[in-house]
Amino acid sequence: MNTGRERNKGRDEGQGPGRGRGQVRGRERGPGQGSGLAGAVERRVRTGGVELCVAELGDPAQPTVMLVHGYPDSKEVWSEVARRLADRFHVVLYDVRGCGRSTAPKPLRGGFTLEKLTDDFLAVADAVSPDRPVHLVGHDWGSVQAWEFATVRRTEGRIASFTSMSGPSLDHFGHWIKQRMVRPTPRRAAQLLNQGAKSWYVYMLHTPVLPELAWRGPLGKRWPRILERVEKVPGGDYPTASLPTDAAHGAWLYRDNIRARLRRPRADAYAHCPVQLITPTGDAFLSQRLYDDLEQWAPQLVRRTLPAKHWVPRTRPDQLVSWITEFVTAKEEGDPAKQVAASGSHADRFGGQLVLVTGAASGIGRATAFAFAEAGARIIAVDRDAEGAARTADMSRLIGAPQAWAEVVDVADEAAMEKLADKVEAEYGTVDVLVNNAGVGLSGSFLQTSAEDWKKVLDVNLWGVIHGCRIFGKRMADRGQGGHIVNTASAAAFQPSKMLPAYSTSKAAVLMLSECLRAELAGQGIGVSAICPGLVNTGITASARFAGVSAEEEKRRQAKAARMYGLRNYPPEKVADAILRAVVRNQAVVPVTPEARGVHLLSRIAPRALRALARFEPRL
Repeated sequence: MNTGRERNKGRDEGQGPGRGRGQVRGRERGPGQGSGLAGAVERRVRTGGVELCVAELGDPAQPTVMLVHGYPDSKEVWSEVARRLADRFHVVLYDVRGCGRSTAPKPLRGGFTLEKLTDDFLAVADAVSPDRPVHLVGHDWGSVQAWEFATVRRTEGRIASFTSMSGPSLDHFGHWIKQRMVRPTPRRAAQLLNQGAKSWYVYMLHTPVLPELAWRGPLGKRWPRILERVEKVPGGDYPTASLPTDAAHGAWLYRDNIRARLRRPRADAYAHCPVQLITPTGDAFLSQRLYDDLEQWAPQLVRRTLPAKHWVPRTRPDQLVSWITEFVTAKEEGDPAKQVAASGSHADRFGGQLVLVTGAASGIGRATAFAFAEAGARIIAVDRDAEGAARTADMSRLIGAPQAWAEVVDVADEAAMEKLADKVEAEYGTVDVLVNNAGVGLSGSFLQTSAEDWKKVLDVNLWGVIHGCRIFGKRMADRGQGGHIVNTASAAAFQPSKMLPAYSTSKAAVLMLSECLRAELAGQGIGVSAICPGLVNTGITASARFAGVSAEEEKRRQAKAARMYGLRNYPPEKVADAILRAVVRNQAVVPVTPEARGVHLLSRIAPRALRALARFEPRL
């Protein structure tokens, strides 16, 4: 590994006076003094005629994770991510030159080139981690800068890994544009036009004087409300009071770099470290197509997609922390390749997402938790059976979940569900995928089914789903970053039966609830799917109740039903696979087993045939 002195000898040509290794001044200015980062230690790093404000959290003996902010932000955009990462790593944040508590270059013109920003990065890295490479994380312009850091020769050996979000390499972007202009096709032309429309703000920022006036005037005052309304960014220590000045100075990031790099992109812009690309699917400023050819520039590339908007460091800190931790840990252990999803898996879609599954102690619920765990999701296994939920959580971690927890709750208890939701929000974050799977079975004719029997079935099968959708769904909607709700119904939802009136009614209600909720939440980016299995070999038959018979007869029927389902032997793992596909494809109603699909078809084309079948009573 090169030392700081050796690296400075090999800096790029054209380096002028004052652009060598940075000088540290004012170390340990106090815990987060004026930075909004509680517990942080600040220092000043002098480089290239500016002083950078650097904040550190966590144990310096641990691997260093350096967070680089974008435009028009300051380092406080990372405060939630930094706080969580500090439990495992030495976390470093710095205000980019001209932003926050860092000083601005004089003159501004020419003071924000990528070459000078690279000098700043090396100065900070030398100050905070002189003997070990750092793990780099960038958002927006922080990511644009970091792509430069990760691809120029003078930084080789200083970067252990790079996590990029919402900020492409300008060199890669320039080649992307040239490819589509040299060899135009209707699809490529549409991609250019789409990104051109998304980049409207870039043209505005090249306008002389007007951006500065806007940011120091009405736009600077209204920006926090705009972020809250459009991006659903919560309040707190961000944005800071320096926003108008930060944004005015930061306009030179665009003016000093965009045109020059897009016209003459480097041909050697290859990443010399493992790269993790996190792409928010709802980003209003960047098309996902920008990264189509990224593998040729970043050979060690891991892709992640996140259903969120642009400002993910503020809206999805828990998700980012999970992915960053996983990626950094893999690199430190010498196996970044294990982050790459197997072909055909959903790991790029669910990795790090928070998935809550009710009825997770066994059957479809447990299989679903395992399927999401294998796809890299964080799991909350919920059930009344404490031991069963704990086993599911333990196995989920072994299968691949970066984190998994067990929670004991009765889904029919509204107060208990509210309490669970508050705990989940405070300790784990907002749920990305909710699977309302808990259910109970009841067989018996209508006249044999007591009011108490009806209440028990509806409390779990219907009210449990209502509580989950209402309580957790509201938090998804309030976050404003999308999500998905899966409700386990049944083929009985569209197949009447003289022996299953209570069960069928509860599942039909779940199906209709799902359809109504899907219509309501579609505008907020939240999908809703109703899963309708048929005869699946789970433990529900052993615990199902039979109304109007003795306890001895009930046990006999339970045993016979279990044998029948066992002979059918349709595994719950196939239902779990159908659930993951439903979330990925945002499917509305999913009949799973062949008999479920057949009954669903008959309900639409031959309902009279189903009514005739409803009179049939299976012999148990």
